[in-house]
Amino acid sequence: MKPTVEKRLKTLSFVYRGLIIFLVFLGVVLIGGTIYGVALRPISLKNEQMDVSPKNGKSGGGQTFTGIGRIRVSTMDPEPGMVIIFVSFVYYPEDKSFSEELALRIGDFRNIIADYFGSFTIVELRELSEEHIKTELLSRFNAILRLGQLETLYFGDYMVVG
Repeated sequence: MKPTVEKRLKTLSFVYRGLIIFLVFLGVVLIGGTIYGVALRPISLKNEQMDVSPKNGKSGGGQTFTGIGRIRVSTMDPEPGMVIIFVSFVYYPEDKSFSEELALRIGDFRNIIADYFGSFTIVELRELSEEHIKTELLSRFNAILRLGQLETLYFGDYMVVG
């Protein structure tokens, strides 16, 4: 009976040694991979900030202001139609004062858009060019801004339904 117990012990000892060697190898791979990933890996170009220089001479890249959101406005028709519009524009977040003013004026921007589109019928809106509408809204937006001016408006959505 002793030979089988000794055989089992040798087999278990061999398995335990194999497991310990595997765990040590796994630990070395994990630690080595962590050191390589944190300290030695070259920095990829994807992580570098792109240099976007605006044409107006301001430093830093512009970002798209989408805080106004999508707006639905009823037209002035006897059976009102609907205008669905999403307005955005470029601003420079480095200009903290102007950025704060834009955030505070979101409600005013929405009201300007609602008042403008609500004063037309569907037929009148379809006759106006998108550029004319952008120019008019831009001048109204800039009229209420004190710390800066917007350069261009963009329409993500612009639909006249009715």
